[in-house]
Amino acid sequence: MARVVAIVARLRRHPKDVRFSDLAKVCDAYFGEPRQKGTSHRVYRAPWSGDPRVNIQDAKGKAKAYQVRQVLKAIDKLEERE
Repeated sequence: MARVVAIVARLRRHPKDVRFSDLAKVCDAYFGEPRQKGTSHRVYRAPWSGDPRVNIQDAKGKAKAYQVRQVLKAIDKLEERE
């Protein structure tokens, strides 16, 4: 988990230059296995009501910056609940 925490810190500093594999590793750690994978998208279920999805997309090996920000917002919301 220490490696994931280091990746999250890096995501917060530089959300525009993130490898998709790093973002997927963070999402796996925080949200569990994706309910969809194998395509360019991975969809994770978050443990709250409403729209409990976290969707990330592989764009030529990189993650999209707006999706990185959405993941960080979801992580913050998850940590608030704990």
